Amino acid sequence: MYRILYFLFFLSYSRVICFSFSNSTKLCPHHQNVALLRLKQTFSVDVSASFAKTDTWKEDTDCCSWDGVTCNRVTSLVIGLDLSCSGLYGTIHSNSSLFLLPHLRRLNLAFNDFNKSSISAKFGQFRRMTHLNLSFSGFSGVIAPEISHLSNLVSLDLSIYSGLGLETSSFIALTQNLTKLQKLHLRGINVSSILPISLLNLSSLKSMDLSSCQLHGRFPDDDLQLPNLKVLKLKGNHDLSGNFPKFNESNSILLLDLSSTNFSGELPSSISILKSLESLDLSHCNFSGSIPLVLGKLTQITYLDLSRNQFDGEISNVFNRFRKVSVLDISSNSFRGQFIASLDNLTELSFLDLSNNKLEGVIPSHVKELSSLSSVHLSNNLFNGTIPSWLFSLPSLIELDLSHNKLNGHIDEFQSPSLESIDLSNNELDGPVPSSIFELVNLTYLQLSSNNLGGIVETDMFMNLENLVYLDLSYNILTLSNYNHSNCALPSLETLLLSSCDISEFPRFLCSQELLAFLDLSNNKIYGQLPKWAWNVGTETLSYLNLSQNMLTRFERFPWRIMQYLDLHSNLLQGPLPSLICEMSYIEVLDFSNNNLSGLIPQCLGNFSKSFSVLDLRMNQLYGTIPKTFSKGNLIRNLDFNGNQLEGPLLRSLINCRRLQVLDLGNNRINDTFPHWLETLPELQVLILRSNRFHGHVRGSNFQFPFPKLRIMDLSRNGFSASLSKIYLKNFKAMMNATEDKMELKFMGEYSYRDSIMVTIKGFDFEFVSILFTFTIIDLSSNRFQGDIPDFIGSLSSLRELNLSHNNITGHIP
Repeated sequence: MYRILYFLFFLSYSRVICFSFSNSTKLCPHHQNVALLRLKQTFSVDVSASFAKTDTWKEDTDCCSWDGVTCNRVTSLVIGLDLSCSGLYGTIHSNSSLFLLPHLRRLNLAFNDFNKSSISAKFGQFRRMTHLNLSFSGFSGVIAPEISHLSNLVSLDLSIYSGLGLETSSFIALTQNLTKLQKLHLRGINVSSILPISLLNLSSLKSMDLSSCQLHGRFPDDDLQLPNLKVLKLKGNHDLSGNFPKFNESNSILLLDLSSTNFSGELPSSISILKSLESLDLSHCNFSGSIPLVLGKLTQITYLDLSRNQFDGEISNVFNRFRKVSVLDISSNSFRGQFIASLDNLTELSFLDLSNNKLEGVIPSHVKELSSLSSVHLSNNLFNGTIPSWLFSLPSLIELDLSHNKLNGHIDEFQSPSLESIDLSNNELDGPVPSSIFELVNLTYLQLSSNNLGGIVETDMFMNLENLVYLDLSYNILTLSNYNHSNCALPSLETLLLSSCDISEFPRFLCSQELLAFLDLSNNKIYGQLPKWAWNVGTETLSYLNLSQNMLTRFERFPWRIMQYLDLHSNLLQGPLPSLICEMSYIEVLDFSNNNLSGLIPQCLGNFSKSFSVLDLRMNQLYGTIPKTFSKGNLIRNLDFNGNQLEGPLLRSLINCRRLQVLDLGNNRINDTFPHWLETLPELQVLILRSNRFHGHVRGSNFQFPFPKLRIMDLSRNGFSASLSKIYLKNFKAMMNATEDKMELKFMGEYSYRDSIMVTIKGFDFEFVSILFTFTIIDLSSNRFQGDIPDFIGSLSSLRELNLSHNNITGHIP
């Protein structure tokens, strides 16, 4: 890695470390002095800039002595201008006095803000130019094709985050005309082109960065004819495909970055010839297969990232040969087998990520000191056994993530004072929370949820953790004590998750939390009403509040200005829904299900929040009608009114819910005919009308594709009548050929809210707390349907359950 930095430092005139000097002893010509002073007047200087080179530019002084200006020793003509990192702001117009310096050979304007100036045709006049750097300086628009006229360029850097484009013809001309290029950096420029063959024939090229240029097509399969190439970056070109590039033995490349592209295939054994390679980034690609053992011959590797691919096979004997590696990331693949055979050789290792694989077995218990190791990520694997002691004593450790494994035993005392993040959640750990955790003054993130940790945790223990931002102790067998003391400040706390912590009152120490955004106290024993002071907690910051599965009896105020998620399900709430709820104009998810609420549903719930997505009021005692105020353009995805006493016909304002996926009106008293007008909802997947007073024929309109995504339809226990051949069944495309091997096993829901439904299977009611996208069911039982079972029912090949019982159906079973 040091060789790369050394190489890039001397590769060109443009550097992030900004400095300049003058090398002339003669006075520069008066007209150039004037041109530079006029250029200075074009810009203002950011007051935050530590040093503005133009501050030394004064009238009646020699411009060759000014910072950033270099003159020819013989003629005193200005041949170099370096204003990089000068905090300049302004516009470079085509008549700028900059273009009155025709002898410029080096121009560096990097890291300024030129206010969306264009790279105009005037830049093409610098025919003597050898080094041009305009990177990250706020240029925008289409780069003038005249840039390809600078045939003497050795280094060209136009990199930017976004906003610049280069016509395909100009890009090709550039690669054909600039034959002396050693450095070509166009990162972030929209080229939208295939990779020109002429570019791969620039034998002088040493560093090429075409990251995020929207290149597409296939990278050539032929050997690269770039003998001097040291750096190749193609990252972020998502539509650029190909196999691993072919290099020859004479190549001495140091850095190769193909991340976030569509490169695929297996790594070839010929990769072993890249003996000088120090940095290899293949993350976020589509590479597959096992890692060839010859990869271990790349003994100069300091940075290796193979994450988010489709690699498989075992790793135990592959990566322990990289004695110089500092960063090793192979996360999010399908690697299996044991942990790396030995880490003893990886003495320079600072970052290790093996997460999201299928690794198993125990983590090695004997590892020599890894004094530089600062980040360890082993989450989402199948590791078992106890956590080895060396992981608790790494002197430089900052991040430790062992979550979602099968680790057991006690947690040892931590001896790494630099720790900032600990995640041991979703394991089988037991015993007390180690006291040393409460002495880690740099700790910002602590996640211990979903284990078997026991004992008493007193809130006073957190007194020293003033930097703690995230705390989760949920789903253990812990008891939180002294939570009614208000002297536990935790001034930086933003997320507090204490579900299932045996809490019986709203914790008093919350009154001092000024930054709290996420609060989960669900599944505890909080009874009655919230104390008055609790309504002042997070009024300007709280966006997530979960108090479900407690014993709250009243909840009358909603003071949180930016609340997005409010979950109060499974409490003892009674009385009407207060209309004040409609003051939460940012709410997305609202869950009051499984309470004793009564009265009318406030009409404002149909349109009070532009981002409203989920309304769950099931299993209460609400009566009246469904709100008629659903406005056009709303984002509602789930409406669940199951298990109330709602009456009247369905109001057609529901047709405005164009994003609706789940509509559950089951177990009410709705008296209406079949709402065929719902057939036009493009996203509707679940329709539950069971146990109401619907009646009449189930027939649709002339809509061409009714219910295009419907997968669950429950019309049971109503008074529907008709011949089965005349209802919608033959049009349910989502129930045809949607097999599990063609669909990802995902659940319906979003933003921590999982959709759920109640269905009847073989006479028994079952609650599905999560709904798989592959789950399909039709229940027409307990109605008055008649006639034969149509043959086309067999075309619903993905149907999991069909219930036609308790009807008047006759004939044979197809």
